[in-house]
Amino acid sequence: MKILHTSDWHLGRSLHIKKRHEEHQAFLQWLLKEIDSRQIDVLLIAGDVFDSGLPSIGAQELYYNFLSQVAQSCCRHVVIIAGNHDSPSFLNAPGALLKALRIHVVGAATDDPADEVFVLRRRDNTPELLVAAVPFLRDRDIRKAEAGESTEDKSQKLIQGIGNHYDAVFAAAEQRRAELGQDLPLVAMGHLFTDGGRLIEGDGVRELYVGALPGVAPTIFPASVDYVALGHLHVPQTVNDSNHIRYCGSPLPMGFNEAEQQKIVCLVEFQGRETTVDPLPVPVFQKLQTVQGDWDAISSRLDGLAKSGQSVWLNIVYDGNEIIGDLSQRLENAVARTCLDIVRSRNCQTAEQALRQQSMDETLDDLEDHDVFERLLVMKEVPESQRPDLRRTYQEALAALEDPERAAGNEGQP
Repeated sequence: MKILHTSDWHLGRSLHIKKRHEEHQAFLQWLLKEIDSRQIDVLLIAGDVFDSGLPSIGAQELYYNFLSQVAQSCCRHVVIIAGNHDSPSFLNAPGALLKALRIHVVGAATDDPADEVFVLRRRDNTPELLVAAVPFLRDRDIRKAEAGESTEDKSQKLIQGIGNHYDAVFAAAEQRRAELGQDLPLVAMGHLFTDGGRLIEGDGVRELYVGALPGVAPTIFPASVDYVALGHLHVPQTVNDSNHIRYCGSPLPMGFNEAEQQKIVCLVEFQGRETTVDPLPVPVFQKLQTVQGDWDAISSRLDGLAKSGQSVWLNIVYDGNEIIGDLSQRLENAVARTCLDIVRSRNCQTAEQALRQQSMDETLDDLEDHDVFERLLVMKEVPESQRPDLRRTYQEALAALEDPERAAGNEGQP
C-alpha cells in the first residue's frame, strides 16, 4: 500500500502583491501525475488546505477540480483535516457528497472521538488501513476558559486538552482495530506544533493558539501508531528523530526565506505494519531570489539573472553606504524588458531608516501585519515590559478577524 502525505497547500495565498494561483495549479497537476505514475492508494492532506477561512472562488475551483480528478484516478481514498487557516464549517459543508467519492474530511473536533477514525478499504471491501484524522484543535474545543487564569495556566490546559483528545481518538482506533480482528496499520494525522519543531523567519506560520505557541510532546503518539502525518510547520522534518513522525512541509515556499529550501511530499509504503518513508522532491514552479548588496553588486546580479531568461520573482535588499534616492527607478530600469519581477525592495541605508522605514521604496503592501505592529511599538517607545501583553492582544484581534467562527465561539468568555 502506498500513501502520499502532503500538507499546508495554502490555496489562495499571495506573496506580497503577487498572486500564486498558477503555482498552485502547477503543483496540483504535478501531484496528480505522481499519484498516477506511482500508483498511490491513499492521499493525506494534513491541514491548511486554504490560506484563509474565506477562500477565493479561484482557490475553491482549484480544490474541487483537483478532488474530482483524484476521485477518477487509481487513488482509492483521500483524507483531509482542517488546519488553523481553514474554516471548519467550509471544509465540512460538502462532507456527505465527498464521502461518496471516498474523500473523508474532518473540519473540527467531533463530539464522538470515533468519528475521527476511518477504516479505509480495498476495492473488494476488505479493510486495509486505519486513519486517526485529528484536525487542528481550537481553543474552544479542548479548554474551558476561566476568569483570572494566567497565560501559563492557559497554555498548560491547552496542552493537556490536546493530549486528552488524541488519547481518546487513539483509544477509539484501537477499539476499532480489535473489532475488525485484524492487525491493520494505523496512521495518525494532526495539525499542531510539536516540541523541537523548526521554524524559519518569515515562513508564514501563525501562532496556533492566541498568545502562546505551546509545543506538544511527541509522546502523545503511542507506539501503536505506525506513521504520523503532521501539518502546520513549513519546513520538512522528522519529530524527535523518529522517522515515522513527520512534517512534510509546504509544497511552495511561503516567502523568500524559504526560497532555497527543497520542498517535498512524503511517500509512505506499508508492508503489513512495516513502513518505509521516502521524500519526493517537489519541482520549483516559480523561482524566488533575494538579491542583496550595494548598487554595483545588485546591478551585476540582476544582469546575470536577466541573461538566464528565467522568470524570477525578486526581493531586493540595498545595504550599500551610498545614499540612493532613486532606487525604485534604478531597479525598474534594470528589469525592464526582462523576465525579472521585483516583488519587494528594501533600502537599508541607515539604522534609523531601517527602523522607521522612511524610504520611498516601501509601502504598507510590502509589510506583514506583525511587521507594522512591531515598528509601532518601537516608534512609540513602548516599554519592553508592556510589549508581551500588547502582542498577545494584537494576536487575539488578528485571530478574531481571520477566524470569525472562533470569535463567535468566544463571545461571553472571560
